[in-house]
Amino acid sequence: MTDGIAREFDVLSVDFSDGSVGSVGSVGSDLWCLSRNWDEAMNTAGEIAGEVWDFWTDGLHSPAFNMAADEVLLEHACLRGRPLLRFYGWDRLAVSIGYVQALSAAPAGFAAVRRPTGGGVVYHDHDFTYTVVFPKGHWLTGLDRMLSYDWLNRSVQQALHSLNLPVDLADQDISSEVDRLSMICFTNPTRYDVLLGDRKVAGSAQRRSKDGILHQGSLHFGGPLPVSREALAEAMLKGFSEVMKVHTEAFQPDATLLEAIEQRSCQKYATDQWNARR
Repeated sequence: MTDGIAREFDVLSVDFSDGSVGSVGSVGSDLWCLSRNWDEAMNTAGEIAGEVWDFWTDGLHSPAFNMAADEVLLEHACLRGRPLLRFYGWDRLAVSIGYVQALSAAPAGFAAVRRPTGGGVVYHDHDFTYTVVFPKGHWLTGLDRMLSYDWLNRSVQQALHSLNLPVDLADQDISSEVDRLSMICFTNPTRYDVLLGDRKVAGSAQRRSKDGILHQGSLHFGGPLPVSREALAEAMLKGFSEVMKVHTEAFQPDATLLEAIEQRSCQKYATDQWNARR
């Protein structure tokens, strides 16, 4: 999902007038936020110290629900006080388009939804999708945006290595000749995307706001997954654990959170006002 222009847009433009419904769950006070900076995140051996993340093993949902869930989770990030990792799926053939893309970039025959993050068109047919949300004040939110992609995509790389897939991280930025308004995500790798040979198999995009960072990622191998979805989920969890020294605890959304997600889904992400805004 990544590209340089879209990433820069997400970092510099926090869109609070984009049709969001009442900023449900947004917490403005720093009292709720983590204050763990980079120095505090390191142990005495100069390594990342362990930390606990919430882990939501979610199910299949509509495109609108999936994007609404991620946005609301970002707004609740400081209230939770620690990162959240979410694995989820799609209940129909769908594509998501980047925040700045034209709706016409979406192919016919697929349900289309506009993401709150940048990047290109992502096909949600055979892919594996995940989200990581970091509250304001977490050490990763203080890193240069490209370094944050490095940490997170090395976790994905480690996951695929554990499945005996010889993947590498891309070291070249996307060509300036690529039309970002219509590009397909997985045909246009950029720095820190995950490559299997010359094929991009994992990409991601971020939105940075006053609440923290929303990191949306997808793995796509051009067809059915090379392993079972369960095996890939297990490997992904292991990858984050090994690279970012994470221990996870099961997260279950309460009725209030689910209501906020459903409201955001209906009033924003399922509407033409949002999806056809460009």
